[in-house]
Amino acid sequence: MAAAGASASANAAEPVTQTIELPTLTADLSAQVAQSAAATQQAAANYELRAERDAAAAKAAAEAKKDLAEAKKKAEAKKKAAEAARKAAAERATRSSERATLSASTSASASTSVSAPSSGSVATVVAFLKAQVGDAYVMGATGPNAWDCSSLVQAAYKQVGVDLPRVSQDQSMAGTDVPLSSVQVGDILYWGGKGSAYHVGVYIGNGQYLDAANPSKGVVIQDLSGYPASGAVRVL
Repeated sequence: MAAAGASASANAAEPVTQTIELPTLTADLSAQVAQSAAATQQAAANYELRAERDAAAAKAAAEAKKDLAEAKKKAEAKKKAAEAARKAAAERATRSSERATLSASTSASASTSVSAPSSGSVATVVAFLKAQVGDAYVMGATGPNAWDCSSLVQAAYKQVGVDLPRVSQDQSMAGTDVPLSSVQVGDILYWGGKGSAYHVGVYIGNGQYLDAANPSKGVVIQDLSGYPASGAVRVL
């Protein structure tokens, strides 16, 4: 019985020995779970930081691309403006040269055309007028790059020695009246009443006239049918 009792006591003590290590295992597992969670959180933080960096890089690249496009656009616009200015300067130089040549060529003939106007003097008047096409219209201007209607007509006839009055009202009274049905190249056209005309131009043939029209058009060639004149006078 003593042996049985000892055996029983021994058997009863075994479960206590087996459960002593359980708290240790649980503590290790908790530590592992905590480490795993910390590692996951760190990985998530790293991914988030990388994503932020990638987004910032993409945004910087997009802004750099946009800035480059704008810089190219501005450079192209500046290039076009410079080219336009160069062409305009070249055109002005050409026109100035043409006017100087025309003035030189007509000065010699002016003295003879004063007393005896001829078809050649009409051609000179028309040539002078056509050389001014594209000039600006400015009320009161008298050239060389801006005119009003009557100053342009006055300057054209001055090329052949004909001294016309300065304003359209007086110009409509100059020379000889001509029926509009019989108008010829070089005749002065006027709009409004004779002696009270508000606009003048010069007939250049083929149903057209040349005038310093208005601020929006400047010096142009126009169809007489689109704006019929009130009357005409002939001074050549």
